[in-house]
Amino acid sequence: MPDFKVHILGCGSATPTARHRPSCQVVDAHGKLFMIDCGEGAQLEFRHQSLKFSRLGHIFISHLHGDHFLGLPGLLSTMALHQKEGDITVHIHPEGARLLQEIMAVLCRETSYTLHYDIIEPGERRVLYEDKSLTVETFPLFHRVPCSGFIFREKQPRRPLRADMLEFHDVPVAARTDIAAGADYTTPDGRVIPNAWLTLDPVEPASYAYCSDTLASPEVAKSVAGVRTLYHEATYDDAQAFKAAPRGHSTAREAAIVAREAGARHLVLGHYSKTITDESVLTAQAAEEFDGPVTAAMEGLVFNP
Repeated sequence: MPDFKVHILGCGSATPTARHRPSCQVVDAHGKLFMIDCGEGAQLEFRHQSLKFSRLGHIFISHLHGDHFLGLPGLLSTMALHQKEGDITVHIHPEGARLLQEIMAVLCRETSYTLHYDIIEPGERRVLYEDKSLTVETFPLFHRVPCSGFIFREKQPRRPLRADMLEFHDVPVAARTDIAAGADYTTPDGRVIPNAWLTLDPVEPASYAYCSDTLASPEVAKSVAGVRTLYHEATYDDAQAFKAAPRGHSTAREAAIVAREAGARHLVLGHYSKTITDESVLTAQAAEEFDGPVTAAMEGLVFNP
């Protein structure tokens, strides 16, 4: 299985229901966990899915409505009780950082970890996180309050080496790092061995965009253009489309149009209204606009972007 997967911890909207928890996802990439939004019950589902606090280092909050934020103080408090070490960085809008600092000062004054705040200015576009294998960038969404989306992109992996051909051409260990990066190999007698003979094509890097609460917009499609997998809110079905725009939300059909315009290959729907009791209605309506696979998010769902 590729070393990049997404766990759905919550995919409902507004309030918890008997069917769904509020919004929360975890991206598991190359040994590190990244949480996106943190609605009520997030830490319970985190533990149900056997995820480890020790691997969680970054939390991305899209906006400050309760169904995306209210689980965060409890999660941070629990991690302190569990003596989690290291650093936690919360990527959040300015008002959210102020609010969370006040809450933590009352509920959890001492932590075993160091808590950092990375302020996302409303409307901002920038890279929030980068390591040797991954970048996370933010872009603006269009909701009733400032709201941000996030794109996780794997960097192009090195080319897998062919052990049989390395041995056949007597390639020294010292040359193999450059070969994995795409270089040809020149033998001591001057012969050039093409890289394609010595390596295999790498797996296509994953890319995953998270579009939280938002109006469906061509601007959103431009922001996520080219991603392989798109998660887009689908709060309503066609019958309730009249509610979407006034409340800063989208229908499943509108989400599919964004995915189509963005050139995505896979669409994942979520953030369902409590009135939605059959998600297959949403996937069917989305499939009328989008030719790729359409998946209805469910708690416990794990997929590779």
